[in-house]
Amino acid sequence: MWELFSYGVINLWLEMAGIQNIGQDTVAILKWQAGVPELISPKNSDQTLTLEIDEYLESLKRKGLLTADTQGIWIQSELRPLHNHKGTTPIPSASLTKIATSLAALETWGPQHQFETLISTTGQISNGVLRGDLIVNGGSDPYFLWEEAIALGNAIQKLGINQVTGNLVIVGDFGINNRYDPIVAGQFLQESINSATWSRNVRSIYNQMPPGTGMPKVVIGGSVISQKSVSKKTPIIRHKSLPLIYILKTMNVESKNDLAQRLAKNLGGAKLVAKKAAWSAGVPEREIKLINGSGLGVENQISPRAVTAMLVAIQRGLQNSGWVIADLFPVSGYDTGTLVKQSRNIPKGAMVKTGTLNDVIALAGVFPTQEQGLVWFTMVNRSPYWDETRVEQDKFLQKLVKRWGETKPPRAILPQIHGDRLGLGDSRRNDILFP
Repeated sequence: MWELFSYGVINLWLEMAGIQNIGQDTVAILKWQAGVPELISPKNSDQTLTLEIDEYLESLKRKGLLTADTQGIWIQSELRPLHNHKGTTPIPSASLTKIATSLAALETWGPQHQFETLISTTGQISNGVLRGDLIVNGGSDPYFLWEEAIALGNAIQKLGINQVTGNLVIVGDFGINNRYDPIVAGQFLQESINSATWSRNVRSIYNQMPPGTGMPKVVIGGSVISQKSVSKKTPIIRHKSLPLIYILKTMNVESKNDLAQRLAKNLGGAKLVAKKAAWSAGVPEREIKLINGSGLGVENQISPRAVTAMLVAIQRGLQNSGWVIADLFPVSGYDTGTLVKQSRNIPKGAMVKTGTLNDVIALAGVFPTQEQGLVWFTMVNRSPYWDETRVEQDKFLQKLVKRWGETKPPRAILPQIHGDRLGLGDSRRNDILFP
């Protein structure tokens, strides 16, 4: 488990955020992060900000963009709450749910965790022919794509295997491209490792891989079958997935629902994700209600306070890892994904997570300011008018940045991982075990 705040840790965290002095709320903050959030009052401490938010909501109402009085807003400066509008009420939050999935995954596995897929053989290898079966033991890798399979095919061929006389046997939890039926996944792998059978789609993906990537040609003579286990096998390759933090980055930048739901399943289900996230964020479990890990469905409900607390908890948990929260979520002006697809005009350097359902437009994140340091926020608007509501959200954020002063982002929110360059298909993640 990640350690809760201590005075030394909070000093380090504030230093990362560019803050030199700890304010009078420190003791309350420590207790809040230890799981007693009621000790920090949700009362609004900035009356001018309150008036501006009231005007923001009234403006949405005048333009006919709101469908119900269930708008939720939570804003805090560093760790001091500034504004709360229904901030402790669980409301549909769309893909902000992926923040809970991210936090639970980090809490369970850690940012450097890699899922392993073990490749084994039965029989002997002679003159490029494996006279036996090729065994794939899945390790619940949620992000095994065509690129990974092509690189694996090259590793198999590097061991001197060009042909398999037996079957391709799938054991355990193995999937490719979000397809987890063992036979279908096995057929995808069979195609991936034999370039002579590639579809146009696979060839297109290969053409985007680094120049010089090999085109494997490993022919499976038998069938694709699924078994619970295989005895008397010889391990030949251990394939390691991208580190978890890279997987979470692409999940959040692209808002990949299938990936989020697979991670939640691997974590034990949505209820366990919610419980882990609430515990780590120090908020009551009643403020995080989930039915899946992606946010699809209005039954996924999170309070704006809990969303913000989860973001702060992620930053807190990463502080000794070398990574920062911006390595998990899209950063305006740096990553593409939903920010570009939705034509967002979010302040440059802000780290955010978007969320959209039929009548939910959600946005949460953090941005740096001169007067208030790091400002963490969550905004959830119930509206079927996506584009118009997004424009108003972006205008409001720009207004806050202008009010408190634009400044250079501190290293606490400067990313190292780019969501468009993750390193899929890197051959170095295939460890050769034989001979």
